[in-house]
Amino acid sequence: MTAKSAAAAAQATVYGYPRQGQGRELKKAVEGYWKGRVDADALRATAAELRRTNWRQLAEAGVHEVPTGDFSYYDHVLDTSVMVGAIPERHRAAVELHALDGYFAMARGTQDVAPLEMTKWFDTNYHYLVPELGPNTVFTTDSTKQVAEFGEALALGLTPRPVLVGPITYLLLAKPAPGVAPDFDPLTLLDRLLPVYAEVLGDLRAAGAEWVQLDEPALVQDRTPAELNAAGRAYRDLGGLDDRPKLLVASYFGRLGDALPVLAKAPVDGLALDFTEAAAANLDALAAVGGLPGKRLVAGVVNGRNIWVNDLSASLATLGTLLGLADRVDVAASCSLLHVPLDASAERDIEPQILRWLAFARQKTTEIVTLAKGLTRGTEAIGAELAANRADLASRAGSELTRDPAVRTRTSAVTDADARRSQPYSERAAAQRTHLGLPLLPTTTIGSFPQTAELRVARADLRAGRIDGAGYEERIRAEIGEVISFQEKTGLDVLVHGEPERNDMVQYFAEQLTGYLATQHGWVQSYGTRYVRPPILAGDISRPEPMTVRWTTYAQSLTDRPVKGMLTGPVTMLAWSFVRDDQPLGDTARQVALALRDEVNELEAAGTSVIQVDEPALRETLPLRAVDRPAYLAWATEAFRITAGGVRPETQIHTHMCYAEFGDIVQAIDDLDADVISLEAARSHMQVARELAEHGYPREAGPGVYDIHSPRVPSTDEAAALLRKGLEAIPAERLWVNPDCGLKTRGWPETRASLENLVAAARTVRTELAGS
Repeated sequence: MTAKSAAAAAQATVYGYPRQGQGRELKKAVEGYWKGRVDADALRATAAELRRTNWRQLAEAGVHEVPTGDFSYYDHVLDTSVMVGAIPERHRAAVELHALDGYFAMARGTQDVAPLEMTKWFDTNYHYLVPELGPNTVFTTDSTKQVAEFGEALALGLTPRPVLVGPITYLLLAKPAPGVAPDFDPLTLLDRLLPVYAEVLGDLRAAGAEWVQLDEPALVQDRTPAELNAAGRAYRDLGGLDDRPKLLVASYFGRLGDALPVLAKAPVDGLALDFTEAAAANLDALAAVGGLPGKRLVAGVVNGRNIWVNDLSASLATLGTLLGLADRVDVAASCSLLHVPLDASAERDIEPQILRWLAFARQKTTEIVTLAKGLTRGTEAIGAELAANRADLASRAGSELTRDPAVRTRTSAVTDADARRSQPYSERAAAQRTHLGLPLLPTTTIGSFPQTAELRVARADLRAGRIDGAGYEERIRAEIGEVISFQEKTGLDVLVHGEPERNDMVQYFAEQLTGYLATQHGWVQSYGTRYVRPPILAGDISRPEPMTVRWTTYAQSLTDRPVKGMLTGPVTMLAWSFVRDDQPLGDTARQVALALRDEVNELEAAGTSVIQVDEPALRETLPLRAVDRPAYLAWATEAFRITAGGVRPETQIHTHMCYAEFGDIVQAIDDLDADVISLEAARSHMQVARELAEHGYPREAGPGVYDIHSPRVPSTDEAAALLRKGLEAIPAERLWVNPDCGLKTRGWPETRASLENLVAAARTVRTELAGS
């Protein structure tokens, strides 16, 4: 096929779409089901209507193929585990009794049964449920969901393309099930899994599917020869099936690397590649293998992870280069649009000109369709769109919002000394022990406490004008007083104020820093029914006035025990925002770090002796390729040290991380030079404690003994057992006792019971240590 005819065949598509609905209808329906206010039929009806709305919006915008199967009540990897029958033994009875309740039990656990482990989806803030596999795993096919959702879209007169997590990525994301040897390799189950995928593909083909998309983002990571051979074998077998739909293997989040020639020669019908973050690398690699003759190439030229408008002219140039490298070139976003909000046009509080710089999922869909039209018909067919796009790009580049000379001057003056504490840890630790006087195995929480109904009502009343600022602040003071009183009575050693004034751990700070934009409706799924509104980092960052000092010092005035000052660290401020793409991330991180340093110093000056700078995103933002990691970790750890580097030795600096593969960054955790780190460990059975010990981590650590992403209350014995396991790796004089994460999403009854059990467990183990 000639380049001209290839261009004529260009079509627009997406890999996935936001699930929640414009008003987060899915969240409300699922949580209503959990609380018994919504029955299963009503939940399914809400879900079906959301799917129909999404598909119709895509089709009306001009998208040729709509994705199906990407919708989920909780998580698409969990859906894949159901599809292949990988149900943990402890959940089988619940699934057999009631499939929907069993599904949610795997996700959230019950009082009697622990959930699946949860961790980050590659380098995003989306969390997936980790499959549990072992040598005795028996896979069975259940394609009900995939076939049904395909049929729903087909019945609307649309062209659906089912989307599945590919078999290689599924196995590479899995972990050994409890009781299985830790060195068990789930990839050894590939030959057992492929027949199930073959059956699912056959079921979809029988239902009328022409194409099926198999997502393999794990192949953009560094892969061993054995893993690449497994990928080649998998797609040789699936591609060699006699009666199957056409197969589109999709990669995203980076360059495909050594996996590209493996997939290029496999008997599949198309590849989808990321041409945003990895445009040059994937283009060169594609040319090096001689292109994809006879195959379809879906080019992800619109960034599916950030919210800035696309440079249409640059994307068209990339697409034009690709035309001669495949039989057919189609246009898409770089990944699922799950990672961006739904619709920028819903924002009313952002200046109209600035709003034109932004593209959420619906706007990105329009960009994709425009690019497909331009590729097919030529630039003259989209002349007006190109002119408007050039004007929007120029408006942003020339805006005073993006550059503050004072910030840039201060940032350029940072020295190595600014990123170092005045004394080494050994001397600081001695000063802190004397100053704080804490017991062995000190207890604390991570920061937030449950957001009560009274607090939510007060916020709604403030927005509606039913109460004034003074009335709202009185509610905040009351909440802080209740939290402090509870912690004192429970016996916690280092307290927190509970963060009742904060809407979100990133947004709260972003709204008080220059250079950030906040949205009203920019919701993005983090996990399950947890949605966040990532702020938009649009310009240079500074801190006009204190952000946390007032409420922290008020809380401290209510107790003689130390109250932690609570801040979100610079890397997490970037990772959980939509970052600017017009300067290196390290430069932006340094700006944020200096703003936070000012806050840390004022907290200390106000008498705060313990300050926690949370960095849960440090691992999340780690580049997927090892070669790219040293540069990232250098600026990321420096930014943290700049934030905390100005305090006195006796001021104890904490940090916190959760739900990630910490073993990959233990050296970076060490390089932060925090005095205490708290980490998620309950679901992963103290794995991180062992990893810290193997590294020789020299400072204090609090691996969590209470899984806060489950409604179940851990018993005193359970928490004590985890604590004893932690003591096998970390000496008692350096071990803290705390939950996995903040308690904002939990209810007060379970929080009270869990923290009372946590404190009791610490006392039990202290007594054991005293008697040993």
